[in-house]
Amino acid sequence: MSVRRIIFTAEKESFIVRVLMKKIQDTGLDCVFVPYKIDNIFDAWDSEEQLIALYMEDDVRPREDVLHFITDKMEEQGGQLILIGAKEDLKIVNEHIPKGLICRAFPRPVDNEEFVNTVTRYYDKVDSGELKKSILIVDDDPQYLGLVRQWLSQDYKVSLASSGLQAIKFLGKNKVDLILLDHEMPVTTGPQVLEMLRSDVETKSIPVMFLTGKSDKDSVMAVVALHPEGYFLKSISREKLLKELKEFFILHPNL
Repeated sequence: MSVRRIIFTAEKESFIVRVLMKKIQDTGLDCVFVPYKIDNIFDAWDSEEQLIALYMEDDVRPREDVLHFITDKMEEQGGQLILIGAKEDLKIVNEHIPKGLICRAFPRPVDNEEFVNTVTRYYDKVDSGELKKSILIVDDDPQYLGLVRQWLSQDYKVSLASSGLQAIKFLGKNKVDLILLDHEMPVTTGPQVLEMLRSDVETKSIPVMFLTGKSDKDSVMAVVALHPEGYFLKSISREKLLKELKEFFILHPNL
């Protein structure tokens, strides 16, 4: 289970801030206050799915460098932001934070009960794995499927398909953030599966990375010519694969 802790940041620890923090603590969650300072927020950050409540008094907002730091940290490690403030302050801050990183925005005066419910629902989703990126692995080799699932299942929601047609059928009912697709498969090859995905409005925008067991120049060029989002040799190590996937999702935070 993740660390269920919320960072509460504001210009100062006002009476209203203390009231909201107390209500969070009464639910059994940890809650820590830090001012709008990068060093303080960095020191308090302790979870890959950190939730931050950013409270703004009238016309008192964090500086742009603080917002950029929070954004970069969330895009790298996950997490979301709850905004609390006057409507004009919320509008200004919204312009600096990608929408996918904002859990909810509360105009002041905040609904205390709904604020607490938002926090607890967020961590319920974290603990259930609902906020993990989802990856579909498509390969006709059951041993390789099992190996890669073992490698990825701690960090991602992993689904498996042993053929191209099985993958197409699965995607008709389920959404994923990325497909790892075997290039060399019998019956329906990886390139044929990619062509079917790109021709369907429901699946054409799903990122696809090829898995290939051939490392010679001609084979690699044939894979690259299909314009996938990337490709991996099947000889890739667990550490290298996890690193490459993490970097991909950092560069594509809105998937």
